[in-house]
Amino acid sequence: MLLSNILLLVAPSASTLGTANPVSIAMFFLFVAVTLYITYWAAKKTKTGSEFYAAGRNISGFQNGLALAGDYMSAASFLGIAGMVATKGYDGLIYSIGFLVGWPLIMFLIAEPLRNLGKYTFADVVAYRLRQRPIRIASSVGSLLTIAFYLIAQMVGAGGLIKTLFGLEYEYAVVVVGIVMTMYVLFGGMIATTWVQIIKAVLLLSGATVLVLLSLAKFGFSPANLLQTVSTQYGQEMLSPGGYITNPFDALSLGLALMLGTAGLPHILMRFYTVPNAKAARKSVFVATGFIGYFYLLTFLIGFSAMALVGKPAIEGIDKGGNMAALLLAEQTGGTAFLGFIAAVAFATILAVVAGLTLSGASSISHDLYVHVFKHGVSDEKGEMKVAKRATVALGILSILLGLVFKGQNVAFMVGLAFSIAASANFPALLMSIIWKRFTTKGAVWSIATGALLSLVLIVLSPTIMVDIMGYEEAIFPLKNPALVSMTGAFLMGIVVSLLQPEPTAAAKFESEKLRTYLGVGAE
Repeated sequence: MLLSNILLLVAPSASTLGTANPVSIAMFFLFVAVTLYITYWAAKKTKTGSEFYAAGRNISGFQNGLALAGDYMSAASFLGIAGMVATKGYDGLIYSIGFLVGWPLIMFLIAEPLRNLGKYTFADVVAYRLRQRPIRIASSVGSLLTIAFYLIAQMVGAGGLIKTLFGLEYEYAVVVVGIVMTMYVLFGGMIATTWVQIIKAVLLLSGATVLVLLSLAKFGFSPANLLQTVSTQYGQEMLSPGGYITNPFDALSLGLALMLGTAGLPHILMRFYTVPNAKAARKSVFVATGFIGYFYLLTFLIGFSAMALVGKPAIEGIDKGGNMAALLLAEQTGGTAFLGFIAAVAFATILAVVAGLTLSGASSISHDLYVHVFKHGVSDEKGEMKVAKRATVALGILSILLGLVFKGQNVAFMVGLAFSIAASANFPALLMSIIWKRFTTKGAVWSIATGALLSLVLIVLSPTIMVDIMGYEEAIFPLKNPALVSMTGAFLMGIVVSLLQPEPTAAAKFESEKLRTYLGVGAE
């Protein structure tokens, strides 16, 4: 989330950050070689649309749980949250908890209906009993906006991060990330993307666990001793809320975006189609929640360990956002070799997340727009696959271009915007289509349009852009994240329009939808 600040990095003489690290480079080539072999293996198994979009629905609940965790645990989470805790203290926990608590919501409200009602994208669920074309167009806009802003932030952050970690020029780094992730998706589809996510999740969890153990060893393996050291060095306020987010409405709005945005991220929702049934979908969320919860607990400990062992001045001396805190801690506790390993893991993390985003974008273009809008629902699998692969290449090229165009720009707000659009445009329409009988096509379209538009306009008018980027003293809209207003507006618009203009045919299909939602009757 705070990766854009990495672009401002200036490596200090005491650290090897910013210079070519042989361990990092060796690990990088090893990871790319292994994952490209997996892509070659997966390509031989990817012949049909179901295999390309949903790995043939043959991924087990546990495997999908690990892949979900891999999709969700981005480099921004790993480096950004650890850095926020290392520089701001307790308030970094808001991000950890916000990212985590959305998962039980997905497990109880979204996972089962999504698996039983849908095929490849979340628009399948929203459009199940509503008119296809308006819903597909509106849902695609919501999906592609979310993916585009998320991709820009990841690519710009990736370029800066890899330049810092490997000494590779920004432009080369962006091109390498774009080409490799395009190969994953283009040739291996969801099968390759899933196994890349699983490998990345195992590497990230293992690396973070070792980092925490090495750090806690300095404090007798006692978290209490660690927190006492932080309190002694920086004061009790570092362990209390209010150090970073002082406005309670800002905290509430951010929390809503993180919690409910998770339930509207297209690349996360798409993963529920890779398992054979709703039971496996629920199990995958349970497994993912456990791994993600463990991961965010680790980032919290990493942040405070960095604050105590590396020191705030040293961390902020490299990057005022604190994004290098975890890497500096790795270098201090495990030496240059361990730093190289953690750096390579961060690179693997970026590749995996970008691949997941690209696949979900290609699915939205080929399945929602090509099949249901341009072909009026008449599916030609070969034609759909061809469009999906062309869309993958186009998105790969676009992501590289966006990464190059936005070089040097502060794009941290784009991840927040992506979560805000997901929470405001995608989540309300998805939830109401599942639980509310009187929800209508017009209500869904207005809800999605309102959520997306309000998110875009309010983020431009917020302090995030007007004060931090444009330099104005005050912003027109007071909140840094607009989800509190934009998501509320999307729900209200969907409810009001549906009540004003009822759709009897949609209401009549609700009972049959419930049967399929809860019993899986007719599910693929």
